[in-house]
Amino acid sequence: MRAADTGGDKMKIVVFEAEERERGVFDLLLPANEVVFVTEPLRLANAKEHADADIVSTFIYSDLGPAVVEQLPRLKLIATRSTGYEHIDVKACKARGIAVANVPTYGSNTVAEHIFALLLAISHRLPEAIERAQRGDFSPLGLQGFDIIDKVMGVVGTGHIGRHVIQIAKGFGMKVMAFDAYPDDGAAQGMGFRYTTFDELLTRSDVISLHVPSLPETRHLLNSKTFAKMKTGVIIINTARGDLIETGGLIEALTSGKVAAAGLDVLPDEPMIREEAELIHSIFNKEHDLRNLVANHVLLRMRNVIITPHSAFNTREAVHRIAETTATNVAVFLEGRPQNLVMAK
Repeated sequence: MRAADTGGDKMKIVVFEAEERERGVFDLLLPANEVVFVTEPLRLANAKEHADADIVSTFIYSDLGPAVVEQLPRLKLIATRSTGYEHIDVKACKARGIAVANVPTYGSNTVAEHIFALLLAISHRLPEAIERAQRGDFSPLGLQGFDIIDKVMGVVGTGHIGRHVIQIAKGFGMKVMAFDAYPDDGAAQGMGFRYTTFDELLTRSDVISLHVPSLPETRHLLNSKTFAKMKTGVIIINTARGDLIETGGLIEALTSGKVAAAGLDVLPDEPMIREEAELIHSIFNKEHDLRNLVANHVLLRMRNVIITPHSAFNTREAVHRIAETTATNVAVFLEGRPQNLVMAK
């Protein structure tokens, strides 16, 4: 793709939460524009430093609420390097005439693969087995897991990721049922799964995997009441958004055995945990173990919970696709052909 045409006006584009591996992709915006890379997230504390930005690109740890947007008077576009955009106040942006673009799909297979990494780690007791082997103990006693073949996989949300999950589940010989507010009967027929009610999915699934966005109506989708309807010994997998699950209800269900185990790539207070960890790390560097900090979260201490640090998307291929789509979103916006725009609700 050719460099973006800005009509002779050089735009200042600031890429926040930038990693070295992403930077080369943004070369297509040069030399017609100025591109600045910032390693930290965009927050109220540093927004004024970038008041001359015409376009910003962020990941999910930035905060683009009204107060931050107000500090960026020249802002024309926010290009988030994510599918979700809960970190952006889209209504405030619309009021200011600021466009918001996202990456609608970049790693459907990537996230789906991570889901099965979590599920297999649970079903084969891998964290415990690895820890034991590293201690030099090669006894398999007490490490008995379970097969996933013939188990019922309940998929909540059948978008791009949900469908990849269904495809993989069927490859493992699992039975699949799905719930979606907007079911696609053609996809169900073509892929060989069936839609059901949410209640039936809860009561019949051996494994429940969540693939819906964070919305007021999906907040605490899984809670004490819904956990009570599930099979005893169900497995919960969440790589979508942390607030889909009521943490207190999950801890109760894990403690009682209603939920046998959970594999989580997201937590409700994930940004806070990350910020605190980075702060402690900057002060103590390697002298202190950061696990002492995050262990304050009850879920992180539970033996029947596997938590990964929002890394389901994080493969070389997916990260490249994210950066490439984001850079293209910026380029075509500057050419007057915007794509992947998010609408205020």
